[in-house]
Parts: sequence; C-alpha cells; structure tokens
Amino acid sequence: MNNNDLLAANAAFYYAFEKKDIQAMSKVWSSGTGSLCVHPGGKIIQGWNDIHTSWEKIFQATQYLEIDTEIIAVEVSGDLGYVVLRENVLQISRGRRLQAQSIATNIFAKMSQKWYMVHHHASPLMR
Repeated sequence: MNNNDLLAANAAFYYAFEKKDIQAMSKVWSSGTGSLCVHPGGKIIQGWNDIHTSWEKIFQATQYLEIDTEIIAVEVSGDLGYVVLRENVLQISRGRRLQAQSIATNIFAKMSQKWYMVHHHASPLMR
C-alpha cells in the first residue's frame, strides 16, 4: 500500500511543530473529542480543544525549535495508519538550550480522503 499520503501528513505535523504554527497544527489534527496526546513526561490530554491549548503553551514558552526525525516503522491498514519514529529535538526555552530524544507514535485516521492525527505519544529516551 502507498504510504506517501500518510508520511506527508506526518511531515505536516512536524512542520507545524517546528515552526510553532498553531493554524498548521490545527489542520493536521482531528478536531474530535477522541483525539489523544501525550507530551514527553506529561499526562494524557484528550480532545482537540485541550490538545490545542497544550500546543499553544509549548509554542509560547519556546523561542526556537529544531526537530529531526528518524522513521522506524510505517503501517497503513484501511483508514488507520501509524508512524513510529525517533524525535531529536533542540529547543530554546526561557533562554535555556535543551536537547532531547524521544520515541513517538503518531496515529492517523483517514477521513474524507485526508489523513488526520488522532494520537501523538512521545516518550523521552533516557541516555
């Protein structure tokens, strides 16, 4: 099966993340109440409204973001697809330079011929 559209949706998520673009992030995520997000070390956030607020807080607290990703696995089954990857994040927040690695699972659902993120879970990799 062709994974290009799924990978494009995943790339759009990281573009919005890196550029701190809440409008672009809003176009990537499903606006449903069943969407889930877990930021590294964070609690489960459910529903687009609360997920949107969490991204706004991250973007406001961050002066600079640079994200490199390394895809580990991609799978599509019907109208569901996932991408498992390593995130290498460089962040400048409150004048501090932070570097972190996470393993992330991004799950997308295809609705009206477009992939929308319904789940993002990132866990820190301990060195």
